[in-house]
Amino acid sequence: MLTQLKGWDGETLPQDERQTLSVMIQQGRNRITRKRHSRRGGLMEFIKDFWSVLEPQTKLVDGWPLEALCTHLEAVTRGKITRILINVPPGFMKSLVTDVFWPAWEWGPMNMAHLRYVAFSYSAELTERDNDRFGALISSEMYQELYGDRVQIRKLGQKMVSNSQRGWKRATSVGGVGTGERGDRVILDDPHNIKEAESEVIRSETVRWFRESMSNRLNDVDTGCVVIIMQRVHEDDVSGVILSEDLDYVHLMIPMEYDVDRQVDDNGNPLETPIGWYDPRFDEADNLDDLNGILAWPDRFSEAACVRMMKDIGPYGWAGQYQQAPAPRGGGIFQRSWWQLWESTDGKFPAFDYMLASLDSAFTDKEQNDPSGLTIWGIWQKDGMNRIMLVHAWRKHLQFSGPRIEPEPGESKANWVFRTQKTWGLMEWLRYTCERFKVDRLLIEAKASGMSAAQELQNRFSDLDFAIQLCQVKGDKMARALAVQATFAQDLVYAPSREWAEMVIDEMAVFPKGKYKDLTDSTTQAIKYLRDTGMAFTDRETHRQEQEALVPQKKKRALYPV
Repeated sequence: MLTQLKGWDGETLPQDERQTLSVMIQQGRNRITRKRHSRRGGLMEFIKDFWSVLEPQTKLVDGWPLEALCTHLEAVTRGKITRILINVPPGFMKSLVTDVFWPAWEWGPMNMAHLRYVAFSYSAELTERDNDRFGALISSEMYQELYGDRVQIRKLGQKMVSNSQRGWKRATSVGGVGTGERGDRVILDDPHNIKEAESEVIRSETVRWFRESMSNRLNDVDTGCVVIIMQRVHEDDVSGVILSEDLDYVHLMIPMEYDVDRQVDDNGNPLETPIGWYDPRFDEADNLDDLNGILAWPDRFSEAACVRMMKDIGPYGWAGQYQQAPAPRGGGIFQRSWWQLWESTDGKFPAFDYMLASLDSAFTDKEQNDPSGLTIWGIWQKDGMNRIMLVHAWRKHLQFSGPRIEPEPGESKANWVFRTQKTWGLMEWLRYTCERFKVDRLLIEAKASGMSAAQELQNRFSDLDFAIQLCQVKGDKMARALAVQATFAQDLVYAPSREWAEMVIDEMAVFPKGKYKDLTDSTTQAIKYLRDTGMAFTDRETHRQEQEALVPQKKKRALYPV
């Protein structure tokens, strides 16, 4: 190509002049490339230009989810965002963009080679893999040709990459040693291992590390940036803590299938991030109902591929990893739509034939331990069949028993309750609730804490108006839930529009992925008892009984002549 360079008169230039002109042209190209990579959209352009350095045999599939990642990371670079939580499905290049291309873009095109990064993941192997790719990118001939004057490499390694401006990038793991280094950027990429997400011990320890230790890795807490990028694995994972406690994080959430319930506000407008971005799928349909299910990246993940992945990993895996919700929309084992809304003109319940209380017991006043959960159920006839109503529920962290405080002379029961209620333990709350709702029977699981509760109730309160029954535990929580699933699916269970009812429905909708399981255990125990005693037959079971009653019974004969 150099031999084709000509002067203004069309004659071929001498060798030395050709080389000088070639250098000037290349320098001009470099300046144009630097300028393009540093303006808005620059990270995306940078990825396109340098993709072949890391993936020479793989074609880059462009798409708006990739641009959304880049746009928000650029906002971090420019100081518009200092805390961001990004929830995206697997395969959306989250690690490659966040832990490889973005730091390389900040060091080179943005001329910020002094920045220091600490990258965490549930496994050091993942961050070390990305550090290796990061090192390969910045040491490439193409990168050094453009940005070598800014990024002079001092050390290349899986654990540490550093440059002459004292900038570095360290790879470590959640709870890893990490040498106590502090950075300007803290990147947390997949804090939870999907295989260990069901372990409450491991999950809780990861969350504790996030709350107590990760923020200490910033050089400057006010100006330092934290980028968390992950797929959802549980209602109580790191993302769940950030969202439920409303921590000061920008939330970028991209589900594989559009979900109107979580991506559109009450006024029908798309939810926006602070930089004005919203999911562009919102503009693809005129009707909100037509938005649900639109795929995020069909050029990369086709409809057929999504169907296949959903079958492979199941509804819970799809909901958490691909939809960024720890349970399928509408619920998992217990779908929200199965609950029948009770509405009455006078706001009252029907006249119940039977009242049942069910307790899942734990007694401790420490928040980190399991609470006790109580549900109250009423049975009544509707259309010739028994129906079940959730009448009341509570979840409380309680000590076993409160101090015994006698009524003052002439004090009414209502005043005594008002005066002493804040000191009550499990025993007092059980008696008060069961008497208030005129319960016929209280079910308590026959485990250590449950047997102690039953014995203490009977010994302490000799005038109880309800029976107490210990229920033997058979099977695990999942098996017990599946055993009563049909009762809900047959539209036999009702609940009013009350906050305590929503608490039960919300917990059961995400079971077994949710933080709490006490009210679900209480419910399955109650429904199983009603089924076992013949008070909660499904339509199919009732029909079978009716058919059996119509069939003449054959007269039994003796096996041997007598």
